[in-house]
Amino acid sequence: MATGEDFLELVGSQPDERLLGEDLGLLPASAGRPEAFVPSPARRRVVAIGATLTGITLVLGVVLTAFGAIDGFASGFDTTSVAALLIGIALIATHWGWVHVAELTGQRLELGANREVVDTRRSWLHAIEPYPRWEVATIAGADGSITIITTEFRPARAREQTFTFERSDVAREVHSGDEPAATVAERAELVRRQAAADTARERERYEVAQAAYAQAMLANADEQERLAAVRAASEALSERINSNLRDPPLVE
Repeated sequence: MATGEDFLELVGSQPDERLLGEDLGLLPASAGRPEAFVPSPARRRVVAIGATLTGITLVLGVVLTAFGAIDGFASGFDTTSVAALLIGIALIATHWGWVHVAELTGQRLELGANREVVDTRRSWLHAIEPYPRWEVATIAGADGSITIITTEFRPARAREQTFTFERSDVAREVHSGDEPAATVAERAELVRRQAAADTARERERYEVAQAAYAQAMLANADEQERLAAVRAASEALSERINSNLRDPPLVE
């Protein structure tokens, strides 16, 4: 996990897909929120069909298993009873498969219906940059007190090339209801300004590091292109020399 000043090690990393789902609550409000999917009626129908087929398969499996067992004990397990028993057991063991098939099919239908939303969500995700943020919120207590809470949102590595965020409350001030409202409001505004200044400072540090990283990548790409050109020219010259050796020109 990235802690302290080492968030700069995340320069060049991409935001993790989890920030679109389970880690969305770890983002500050200033990052915004991705556009929501429009519920697909087709997905609901497919899921309902899958649930129905699951129930039918389970009931049919139980019936066939019971029939095979009863008929087998009565007839000495002939071909019919054994087949019924095996099919029934197989249906019971695989009845949940309909649910998974229906869910996967429903997801594909919903993604197809929300193709533009998927692109918008992906653009939103890729715009998130890995630098710390601080935000301030106030909470009113039942006793009339006001609590000023400063929350830190610090980038942390999720996978080898991706990052997410860690969220923690780093400061908490409780002001009693007896304090003048103007004094509490002034204090809250001062804390918000400090949080904004800290965020701006870290964003600037990140942008400097990101620019240096991009420049280094560009220089490396240019060098790779130069080496590729030199290699291609050398190979062409080598092929020309070898061709002349195989078929030397006539000398008058």
